[in-house]
Amino acid sequence: MAAKKVCHSFSKTLIDEVHRWGCMKQTGVSLRYMMEFGSRPTNRNLLISAQFLHKELPIRIARRAIELESLPHGLSEKPAVLKVRDWYLDSFRDLRSFPEIKDSNEEREFTQMIKAIKVRHNNVVPMMALGVQQLKKGMDQKIVYEDLDEIHQFLDRFYMSRIGIRMLIGQHVELHNPNPPPYCIGYIHTKMSPVEVARNASEDARAICLREYGSSPDINIYGDPNFTFPYVPAHLHHMVFELVKNSLRAVQERYMDSDKVAPPVRIIVAEGIEDVTIKVSDEGGGIPRSGLPKIFTYLYSTARNPLDEDANLGTADAVTMAGYGCGLPISRLYARYFGGDLQVISMEGYGTDAYLHLLRLGDSQEPLP
Repeated sequence: MAAKKVCHSFSKTLIDEVHRWGCMKQTGVSLRYMMEFGSRPTNRNLLISAQFLHKELPIRIARRAIELESLPHGLSEKPAVLKVRDWYLDSFRDLRSFPEIKDSNEEREFTQMIKAIKVRHNNVVPMMALGVQQLKKGMDQKIVYEDLDEIHQFLDRFYMSRIGIRMLIGQHVELHNPNPPPYCIGYIHTKMSPVEVARNASEDARAICLREYGSSPDINIYGDPNFTFPYVPAHLHHMVFELVKNSLRAVQERYMDSDKVAPPVRIIVAEGIEDVTIKVSDEGGGIPRSGLPKIFTYLYSTARNPLDEDANLGTADAVTMAGYGCGLPISRLYARYFGGDLQVISMEGYGTDAYLHLLRLGDSQEPLP
């Protein structure tokens, strides 16, 4: 049982406290609330925000630390997962040992501390992917996808919670920026142009395709570049980048040895009353219908795994064309975090359409796994 290992480096008192805090109720915030609250980053508001995080973050972090101790199929025992659990326990300890925040000086110190926590957790996704890989190595391939539903559900909760924690910390830290970019409230851009973000994200994806294959299909974007709505550009960039990267790879690999010109990837941005929808369409040959359920699982990647046992995780940010089977499921979580969704529809033998729905109104509460 993983709990035995915990005691080597963490006191029983701390572990008991983690379990106590893990039972407390989490408090969700909406995009609209973050925007309205952050539009006046006075010292008083920053203090209120810090006091909220001082109580909220330990609850969220404790819940994840507890779950990391009792994962199915022995995943908790894998060295990479033990390392992630240690990061969560360290962060819980840092937060709980910070005294009550009563003035602006203490608030500034607290902000530096949570900034450091965010950095500590930078490599959680590749590290968990490595843990899953360590688990898969010892398992019979036939049982991997069918029997690991519990692990998929855990990773969905785990990564969704991580998006929330990083959003709350990042938002608070960014409100301290003395010269915020125009129309920006922390991480939120009140007049974000989805066409512009899609253009930047697709240029980034295309650069990686060029680096990896020496050439790349074109990308055509359709939509009104002047249309704007409030959203988090970093989240949208992440999602579009991931979808376009997948499409470019599919088209590139399909047409690599062909005399025909590779067809372009098309991005269409549509504004509805309720949703902004971004469609990424390719003619990369599609996905067989039997393979569609697998694309949103964390154990599935059609590409070679860029991480290996000896990988130096300090450099794990190096982006490759294809990942550790996390890109699509995590993109869907980013969409769902603010009440949107991601759907993929495929025509085998032709291509794939991905529909990214973003909720325009910003009133939905954070999902709290």
